[in-house]
Order: sequence, then C-alpha cells, then structure tokens
Amino acid sequence: MNPKVDAFLNHEKKWPLEMIKLRGIMLDCKLTEALKWGVPCYTVNGSNVVLIHGFKEYCAVLFMKGALLKDTKQILIQQTANVQSARQIRFTSVQEITKLEPIIKAYIKEAINIEKAGLKVDFIKPDALELPDEFTQKLKAMPTLKKAFNALTPGRQRGYILHFSSPKQTQTRINRIEKCIPLIFDGKGLND
Repeated sequence: MNPKVDAFLNHEKKWPLEMIKLRGIMLDCKLTEALKWGVPCYTVNGSNVVLIHGFKEYCAVLFMKGALLKDTKQILIQQTANVQSARQIRFTSVQEITKLEPIIKAYIKEAINIEKAGLKVDFIKPDALELPDEFTQKLKAMPTLKKAFNALTPGRQRGYILHFSSPKQTQTRINRIEKCIPLIFDGKGLND
C-alpha cells in the first residue's frame, strides 16, 4: 500500500467506497501501487497495467492495454473513438464491483500476462491521419516547426493532429495551432 494513494483516497469525495473496494482488488492481484496522473495506478515490473479513476457519473478501472484483452464478458468500454489502447470497466456502486469482482480479477490477470509477454497495441500512425490544411500551410511556411513536429513521438503528433482537426471553424483551428507552436518547439505533447 502506497501512502500517496492513502492520501488520495482520504480526499476522494464522489466515489470513496468504490475506490477503496477497487484498491483491495488491485492489491489482491499482487500489483505494485503508485499515484500517477493524480490517480491510483497499478504496475507490474515497473509497467503500468491498470488505474482507478473517477468521473461525475461513474468510477472506473482503466486497463492501459485494454484493447488487447479478450473481453469475453463484453464489459470493456472505449472512452472515445480516439482512444486506441485503454479500455474501462465502469461502476456506480460497491455492489456492482462486488458482483463483478471475479471477472475484474480475471481481466487483471490477463492484463498482467499481456504486460509480462511484452505485447504492444498497434497504434494508428500519425501519418495515417489527415493534417488540417491550416497546419499543413504552417508547416510549409515554417520548416523549423516541421522539423520539431516530426521529432515528436507518434503519440504526441497524433494528439496535436486530433486537437487541430476537431474544430469546425477555420479560425479556431488557426488559434489552436498558434497556441501550440511553443509546445511543439519544446518537444512537449499537448498535455505535458
């Protein structure tokens, strides 16, 4: 048990009992506990396997490589269409967690085996995504920006492309691009 997770749970207002129950399940599965991204995260051999997080409508167990799980019970949820690897199991009560506990543990065991086997999720490459015209024009006008963007990790590139592409209005896309240029030059991702 990690004291940072203790502190986190002591301040949890929305889902305290549910998160305590989920924590017990994680620890029963012999995972190492840490606090990452401000939430309880559970690892094996230093690699992230699963985390617990809460939202307004539910709390969830998030499997980092959930896309590789067999999901025989059809309970995993892809948060959004843009999430490639992670999958959630959502809960709104301790009773739901208790009912699904054997299944949660089986999924955790499978996730641990996936991590120990070194399996990887095949991500959609950023170059498979279409760059918005405004960003293409900016890259042509600024070769140093193009070089800095190409030096980013594929995940960071993808994050920017999705961020720049989502607005419907041209001016909003331009504003987002302009705001992110310093981050790109610093080699940082959208949320770094």
